[in-house]
Amino acid sequence: MQDLCARIAEQDLDVRAAVADTPGAAWAAARFGQTQPPSPSLSPMPGEKDFVGTFVTIPSGAQREMLASLPTAALRVGYGAAEGMRRLGVRRIGDLYALPRAPLAARFGADVLKRLDQALGHRDEPVSPIRPAPSRRVRITFPDPIGLRDDLWAAFERLLTALIERLETAGDGVRLLDLTGYRADGTWGRLVVGIGQASRDGVHIRRLVEEKFDGLDPGFGVEVMILAALETEAMQPAQHTLSGADAKTEDLARLVDRLQNRLGGERIGALVPTPRHMPERAQRAVPTLTEASGQHDAEGIETQAPTLPRPLHVLGTPEPIDAMAPVPDGPPVLFKWRRQTHRIIRADGPERIAPEWWLEDPAQLASGQARVRDYYQVEDDTGARYWLFRAGLYQSDKSPRWYLHGLFP
Repeated sequence: MQDLCARIAEQDLDVRAAVADTPGAAWAAARFGQTQPPSPSLSPMPGEKDFVGTFVTIPSGAQREMLASLPTAALRVGYGAAEGMRRLGVRRIGDLYALPRAPLAARFGADVLKRLDQALGHRDEPVSPIRPAPSRRVRITFPDPIGLRDDLWAAFERLLTALIERLETAGDGVRLLDLTGYRADGTWGRLVVGIGQASRDGVHIRRLVEEKFDGLDPGFGVEVMILAALETEAMQPAQHTLSGADAKTEDLARLVDRLQNRLGGERIGALVPTPRHMPERAQRAVPTLTEASGQHDAEGIETQAPTLPRPLHVLGTPEPIDAMAPVPDGPPVLFKWRRQTHRIIRADGPERIAPEWWLEDPAQLASGQARVRDYYQVEDDTGARYWLFRAGLYQSDKSPRWYLHGLFP
């Protein structure tokens, strides 16, 4: 900070700067705090001007004491709020510490409390840095502004061809594409296209962009157009199978891309496994872009697949059934579900799944609602297969409860 102030002072400019734990405290100290001269160790080099900048350094955790003596305008609130508090005798930020929060927000607005909490560090205030320019981008500059759709589309195709050549050279595929047109009046229009799996297929990308292209407003004409690959991934060569299964997977990925770009990325989701014991909690829905990029496993927890097969259709909530078992700890031979009786001719199991006692509600554990489950795969006399479980361990004085949890194809 001292070096920065010195460099600005060399331009014959007065500067006031501050260093603090929070942006709000630094902003207040730089404009309203008591400044101090620089450290004597930073003496001017030969030929340099004397240092005239001033700065404030707030020790870590000391912003509450420093802010207490500053005027309320240092909270970055509007003039009306600051003037209203001044008229009521609330002249310093420290005067706000002892005031009730609800009446304060009702009279001067919630922004006063928000700014106070941000300056004190009680509420996060993210700082958005300037992102570096993407490494994969191409641009075209027109001698005169263009506004016809056909001209804009022709320019986009030239940019896309050049971008794909760069991606092929680097062995990458694009995941997030950004097309920006800078207009003659200084404004710009842009459209962003997301792709579930990294791709450099020009036909597929053109089709995705074409669905949104009419939303790119040329205004008074576009002077510069830039096509950038905001997110890229390495594409490894893949060996195609003789069965054509990989082609079906690719077709499905392209269909998902079209749907999410037409309906919105958050509206199209996919199920991903989660490290949970209970089958109804062993997966969760995430956006397809997140699922394809592998960002859903943010905790770094590896999810192991179950040792026994799972049904294709798992009920969100197990449904109670009436079951008859000749052996207390054995599979049932008959069960009734939705007023239909099913006679079991084959059964496989049990597979015991214990409750997640470290996550369950203590009240449920005490009442016995969170119980051990013994799962069975059963087949009735019509060939239909079901996934049943018995809740709790066998007790001689109490009949076990049975539930149906899934259906096999």
